Amino acid sequence: MVDWDDHRFFLAVARETSVKRAAEALGVNRSTVLRRITGFEDRLGVRLFDRLPNGYFITTAGEDILESAAKMEAEANDASRRVAGRDESLSGSIRVSLSGPLATYVLMADVVTFCKRHPDIKLEILTSYNMPDLDRCEADVAIRISNDPPDDLVGRRVVKVARSAYAGTAFAASENRSGPQSGPRSGSRSPGPEPVGNWIGWSTDSSALQWVEDSHFPDLPVSAIIADPYATVRALEAGMGMSILPCYMGDSEPGLCRVPAGNVHGVSDLWVLTHKDLRNTARIRIFTSFISNALVRHRDLLEGGVAPGVIKK
Repeated sequence: MVDWDDHRFFLAVARETSVKRAAEALGVNRSTVLRRITGFEDRLGVRLFDRLPNGYFITTAGEDILESAAKMEAEANDASRRVAGRDESLSGSIRVSLSGPLATYVLMADVVTFCKRHPDIKLEILTSYNMPDLDRCEADVAIRISNDPPDDLVGRRVVKVARSAYAGTAFAASENRSGPQSGPRSGSRSPGPEPVGNWIGWSTDSSALQWVEDSHFPDLPVSAIIADPYATVRALEAGMGMSILPCYMGDSEPGLCRVPAGNVHGVSDLWVLTHKDLRNTARIRIFTSFISNALVRHRDLLEGGVAPGVIKK
């Protein structure tokens, strides 16, 4: 008899190449994963993984069952979503995926309000910068900044999210007193404070570097890469240079200022998304409506129009 749990543990290790990470993904301890994988191999009479110092890597025998295991997972997830889609009760759990800064700077008070209004609905907040795979039930609702969300998801584009270049207020004032280090492109944009030293990037990929290229100060070097936005804020306050941040984040920090003042450097759509099989589930429907309305109430902050002394664009 085929045991779906055996295949579920097998898939987690195959995808993560690590027993520890697979355990975290499954919400169990490491010894449980080891026991299930060893038992599965014993019952099949084959070795499914090569145990190497740098991880667990699937064998030829493991590859033979990988496709069937993935199909079993898809069928199990599909069945679960169809059942959930017929659930009209305002109870149960909702896994909500959104970025940490969006949760921290914008939505956390609203999340608290929702939980108080609906105590029988358990929210699981998953902070991530990547779009979750809703087909694999990695989340029930995704709140994401994207101009091109996946076609297989349903939802609504709620507001825009603006970005700008930010620097520490004290450092920006010091740099402007000492004079320019590099000028903006001739005639490109309205005048403002002089450039502030150098850029702090968040990635070395071309899309991240394009933000610098399209800025007021494309000729300034990228002298550091900091992938974590909270650490970037602290680096800016300490005078490390400039970086691109969402306006809802930069405008909320009293130690930061936009460079140039009033500048909005790019906007993107903010979506509230779910899987098509879940859109009529009562708890999903009421949550997505609630959180969409909350985002609309925060429109000025998200679209970059409420920083003191800032010119709204």
